[in-house]
Amino acid sequence: MAELPEKRIDRAALERIMQRAAELQAAEADVGEGLTAAEVTALGKEVGIPARYLQQAMLEQATSVVAPAEAGLGGRLVGPTEVQAHRVVVGDPEDAARALIDWFDKNELLVVQRQQIGRVTFEPLRGMKAALRQGGAILNSSRPERMLQNVTVVGATLSKLESGYCHVTLTADLRQVRGAYIGGALAGGSMGVAGAAILGALSPFWFIAAAPLLFGGAMGWFVLKRFRPVAERSLLGLERALDYLERGGIKPSHELPPPRGTGLLEQLAGEIRRAITASSERPKPK
Repeated sequence: MAELPEKRIDRAALERIMQRAAELQAAEADVGEGLTAAEVTALGKEVGIPARYLQQAMLEQATSVVAPAEAGLGGRLVGPTEVQAHRVVVGDPEDAARALIDWFDKNELLVVQRQQIGRVTFEPLRGMKAALRQGGAILNSSRPERMLQNVTVVGATLSKLESGYCHVTLTADLRQVRGAYIGGALAGGSMGVAGAAILGALSPFWFIAAAPLLFGGAMGWFVLKRFRPVAERSLLGLERALDYLERGGIKPSHELPPPRGTGLLEQLAGEIRRAITASSERPKPK
């Protein structure tokens, strides 16, 4: 009788298992008022966690930033005006900034707006270059889908920590797209009010005049509720960029290839080359 294949554990289940195992291990240990960094390292060594991962996790915990809650009724009903993500990664701030510039340029069509020491801001690429890049992305199916197309500005703050580590905070400004959704909701509500006023003047029955109000209110609420998924997707785009840095996207300057031209002709030639390469790598139908 053939043996049944061993059941595999997916990533989500693995994270829950590791978290629960850490809770059980910590419950057995005498934590008291807390543990020192050396004690945490020793505790992790007992369960087989490498010291460098523990060090990175402790730095991330020490530099964690809690995003402020969106104030006011509009923030609770509509959603945030900005989203923020942060991570401790291995590398220097200068190399991390260079890797972010490369990632946003290739995968999100965001270019540098301003660059200072420890701070970089990005804005959407516009004009003919943006059109060429979008056309190339349609032909190249291997390129990841954009997630930050609705942001106005993305800010990156990079701070050096211990030797070999830096803290990266990414913030995406959503005020413009949020205002557009609020404007659409107000337009729907205004149509309902105008319709109710007209029917109220023409009909003696109040419930007939109330129908446009209900319709306009429902339409406005529907428009408002569509903004929160936009904010969540933008946050996912920031987390994806940090994942790239965390997975080894940061390279020292001496390991980088020589820069290519950035003119319009070079841009067009590069998109054509990428599209041809992607189409040739696709498996042929049998």
